[in-house]
Amino acid sequence: MAKNMEISLLFDFYGDMLTEKQRDMIEYYYNDDLSLAEIAENVGITRQGVRDSIKRAEIQLLEMEERLGLVRRFNEMKNGFESIRVAASDIRELNQRAGYSRDIEERASRILEVSRRLCEI
Repeated sequence: MAKNMEISLLFDFYGDMLTEKQRDMIEYYYNDDLSLAEIAENVGITRQGVRDSIKRAEIQLLEMEERLGLVRRFNEMKNGFESIRVAASDIRELNQRAGYSRDIEERASRILEVSRRLCEI
């Protein structure tokens, strides 16, 4: 079972929808980077039991994303905001080269600031 960032990101979005046991297993395995054997020892179940619980949780996370698409939409929004920031920076540069307009500079700066704040949310 290869660890990957996709499951960690899905867990951030959908983790509260898993059972407490599944949340713990995913947390230990992906976020705390414990091995299956270490988790099994800590929670008092077999390594196979840990693996099964993690696999079920992964499947649920992937199914939730398939149905709801929150991570996909989040990534699309981040990419969109990045495109907006690049365009606003380009406008500022063009404004500098083509006879500076204070109004254009202020609006481009406002666009950059708003998109920066929205990306931080």
